[in-house]
Amino acid sequence: MKAVNVGICGLGTVGGGTFNVLTRNKSDIDAKAGRHINITHVAARQLNPDCDTSSVKVSDDIFAVAEDPNVDILVELIGGTTIAKDLVLKAIQNGKHVVTANKALIAEFGNEIFAEAVKNKVTVSYEAAVAGGIPIIRALREGLAANRIEWLAGIINGTGNFILTEMRDKGRAFEDVLKEAQALGYAETDPTFDVEGIDAAHKLVILSSIAFGMPLQFEKVFTEGITAISSADVAYADELGYRIKHLGITRRRENGVELRVHPTLIPSSRLIANVDGVMNAVLVKGDAVGPTLYYGAGAGAEPTASAVISDIVHVARSVNGDTSEVDYDANVPHLGFATDQLSNFNILPIEEVETAYYLRISALDQPGVLSKITQIMSEAGISIEALIQKEPAEGQDHVPVILLTNRALEKQIVAAVSKIEQLDSVAESVVRIRVESLK
Repeated sequence: MKAVNVGICGLGTVGGGTFNVLTRNKSDIDAKAGRHINITHVAARQLNPDCDTSSVKVSDDIFAVAEDPNVDILVELIGGTTIAKDLVLKAIQNGKHVVTANKALIAEFGNEIFAEAVKNKVTVSYEAAVAGGIPIIRALREGLAANRIEWLAGIINGTGNFILTEMRDKGRAFEDVLKEAQALGYAETDPTFDVEGIDAAHKLVILSSIAFGMPLQFEKVFTEGITAISSADVAYADELGYRIKHLGITRRRENGVELRVHPTLIPSSRLIANVDGVMNAVLVKGDAVGPTLYYGAGAGAEPTASAVISDIVHVARSVNGDTSEVDYDANVPHLGFATDQLSNFNILPIEEVETAYYLRISALDQPGVLSKITQIMSEAGISIEALIQKEPAEGQDHVPVILLTNRALEKQIVAAVSKIEQLDSVAESVVRIRVESLK
């Protein structure tokens, strides 16, 4: 049976891991694929000293891989959305199947790339684009195919989760932990994508499109980062029986789909609330199976390589007999739903999202202030589930008042908070963090 030849573009952390795992576990991988999988071409700006490339063709031009007639599967691991997009489209147009770990590329340009793949009867696989080594894409597209997915929530950025875990466990400030995350290599020199939720938003768009069968719509994700989370809020949440996690949440409702990334209080009894450090987890609620949790390493050379190679094996299994052509009609659709069955659901603006809230108010320590605050909440139709009022610090005349509300529309909360902030007895802006029970 014809061997399948692989060309790898990029030999950085993930590219190097993919090369080494494919080489180290070749006999097992070939046995699972039912044919030989050979790395025949590698292209990178500089070679990885941890990879022995002496037996493969090496180029410094990634487009040489896309043009190589001996390559059946091009593995894109260079990152970014400019050159990577051109590379992937060139490979597709040359009749090559593509495997990528590039979440930004799929989230922002996946609709165009998938359409080109369908036109050229090749497949684009992207298991490693979300949650590293956790096989969440295949679980959603295939394992849960019988289900109508109701919602999913995920810790899908390890850097943010590491920061919040350290803040909770050790009472450290955000900036202090961020510096450590950068020193450890968890966060980039410019950490914006991680701490502002952009990385998680890319991944959430992919998950929601597969869950609900809709085109990718990255520009419609509500995104809020963790830079404003204080160690005080982490401590108060813990006192109330909650933990703060940076969640990506998508939920199907009668009037549309919620698509949001933001800090969230979760009851500490939930399994996902106890996912710490750089680990990732995705909780999926299907109508038939109920809630299922997927947990594991969300990044790293070999965990991500595990997902990349699973895609390579998947494509190799689909290749017909003695040719390199995939039986495209039998392949799983890129977003799990037949292309002509995708639905253009309304993406709800954040103002129309309903959730509970944690509010921290700096209020003057005098009689009547609390009653004014609760009256404003009552007039807005928002009920209070829990309340904590702390003693004032020495020499201070304002005290922190912490409220947990029941579920309400975001626009109701915004209007009520605006009125509270106008009270003479309230100093500073009110801290707002959304709360999800994830039942």
